[in-house]
Amino acid sequence: MKAYWMFAALGLGALLAQGTVSAHHSFAAEFDRNQKVTITGSVTKVEWENPHARFYVDAKDEGSGEIVNWDFELASPNGLMRRGWTRNSMKIGDVVTVEGFRAKNAPHVGNASSVTLANGKKLFAGSSSETEAGGAAPPTN
Repeated sequence: MKAYWMFAALGLGALLAQGTVSAHHSFAAEFDRNQKVTITGSVTKVEWENPHARFYVDAKDEGSGEIVNWDFELASPNGLMRRGWTRNSMKIGDVVTVEGFRAKNAPHVGNASSVTLANGKKLFAGSSSETEAGGAAPPTN
């Protein structure tokens, strides 16, 4: 009877994990390596979650001049910590400059490759473009 419950729990765990695994994507599926973007604005939200951390920045739209909210994808929290990030590296209201790549099918979505904080410290974001291009990750200084 114990074996039955153990296998049932394992099966349920596998079903629950399937949603996370199937939601993951390659860089090339969503982002365009030829569409670099540099955005400076104010952080409005930070999500420190797997499989990718995300943050949102209010910035002036180049075309219309209106304030738009950008959605930037980062590496996993574990990958960010290996690059020197902490949960408190960015806080709501911080002004940051983000370098990265635009999404193919969404106007204000990007994959961040680096974030420069207001104090001048530059943090590398562990962009999935690095690993798919076969390049080494930038240093953590």
